[in-house]
Amino acid sequence: MSKPSSRSLALVALQKWRTGKQFADAILAHLLRSSDLTAPDRGFATELFYGVVRNLTLLDFWIDRLRSGRLDRDTRDLLRFGLYQLFLLETAEHAAVFETVALAKPKSRSLVNAVLRNATRGKTDLLRNANEQELSVRTSHPQFLVDRWVKNFGEKNTEALCDWNNRAAPIYARINRLKISTNAFLAQHSEAEPLSAWENFVRLKAIPHEALADGLCYIQDPSTATACLLLDPTPGDRVLDACAAPGGKTGYLAELMKNKGSILACDRDSSRVRTLQENLERLGVGISRCVVQDWTCRDPLPETAAFDRILIDAPCTNTGVMRRRVDLRWRLTPDSFSRMQTEQLGIVRATIPLLKPAGVLVYSTCSIEPEENEEVVRAILQEFPFLKLADQISLLPFRDGFDGAFAAKLVHAG
Repeated sequence: MSKPSSRSLALVALQKWRTGKQFADAILAHLLRSSDLTAPDRGFATELFYGVVRNLTLLDFWIDRLRSGRLDRDTRDLLRFGLYQLFLLETAEHAAVFETVALAKPKSRSLVNAVLRNATRGKTDLLRNANEQELSVRTSHPQFLVDRWVKNFGEKNTEALCDWNNRAAPIYARINRLKISTNAFLAQHSEAEPLSAWENFVRLKAIPHEALADGLCYIQDPSTATACLLLDPTPGDRVLDACAAPGGKTGYLAELMKNKGSILACDRDSSRVRTLQENLERLGVGISRCVVQDWTCRDPLPETAAFDRILIDAPCTNTGVMRRRVDLRWRLTPDSFSRMQTEQLGIVRATIPLLKPAGVLVYSTCSIEPEENEEVVRAILQEFPFLKLADQISLLPFRDGFDGAFAAKLVHAG
């Protein structure tokens, strides 16, 4: 049996994603772990799979222009791969067609070959026709998302946001100053590009596996620092990180605290808590305790003393990080935002009693939706009048050039 190619692995990933309930990144990670593909082939498999998932509507638009008859799902998947290579990756025509046809079952090879050959001959018209379609087709976003973003941000910003979501995300890392200074890290990694507006964050060309394993850095977008900087913990503080996994913000809080004080880091899923614990140990965090805690069940914490600072990095729809979660747009529904708001408010209600008078609570998400951000803060302030809004920051990808994020700083005035 021949070894799987990058194209065949990507095709298997697409079929698993289409027929199952697993997230795209989890499917791909599992398949790559069990393969012996070279680094370039792994990269190509990732580009193919993620690229097709991002562009499903556009690819299906072209397929419908090229084929009027019924298509089985496997054949449609193959045509998606072929057209993605031909039109968006601009792979050499002979390679894109030949390699795609080679993956087809014998009974469908002639059909796949004919459709892709027709696509190459009609490429100019097909591209022009696509550019004449609505934004939801051109950028492969559900119409309800486009409609809500146009309402909230305007047409121009919505188009910029959709384009942003379809780009491959750059690699950013936070230098972990619990283990290494910024200058020492930069001396060891000359390819790292410091970000002037974000202290101790760098942009990288490739994942620094050895530095990650040693806990010298942590992969995270600079926008994630916003909530931690608003919380502004100091050495000796007692801090609750209510929704901590996988630990990027927790690690940064410990760094800001110079590893002095205490952090109770919680998550409701035991497997995520194990990952959280492993990440914090690797980062050299010595002041954390990790526990399983489901705030929606109102289970009592193992510790009852109040906290100086509380971070609620709430579960959300993640629309601010859509470019990093390639299948997110296909998992959201129009009622996702109100459903998340209910869960977010439940977590806030469960944690506020744990805040000391004069203490600070930061509510944050990686969503750009008002239902999950400003509306939640308004509801909190109305329900808990002893809390005062001290600051509020919203980052929008099309405006700020980083992942979307929201954070509000509330102070207990009692």
